Amino acid sequence: MVDTQLRVYNHPWRSIMARTRRTYTPEFKAEAVKLVTEQGYSVAEAARSLGICDNLLRNWKQALETQGEQAFPGRGKLSPFEEENRRLRAENKRLLAERDILKKAAAFFAREAT
Repeated sequence: MVDTQLRVYNHPWRSIMARTRRTYTPEFKAEAVKLVTEQGYSVAEAARSLGICDNLLRNWKQALETQGEQAFPGRGKLSPFEEENRRLRAENKRLLAERDILKKAAAFFAREAT
């Protein structure tokens, strides 16, 4: 006899529904870091009171210390370095396409001339 019943493995503490990714505004992140840096809360206390993970708050604190105002650019706002990188990649893509077109045109006219 063959067992045709479909079995789905469910981990005891995992939800069947996918978790949605939470997003935080740059202002929230800056205020959360200020709780630790200016008001004297420990990272664990501040994270617990805000309902976020300790490591997330530590990462925000480190980013704010190293990058300053550019730490949390937000949606669609790239850092100047990333913006230039995006622009250069687009330009490179355009130039490669132009080169390929010119190669094909040169091959076409070379064949036609002979």
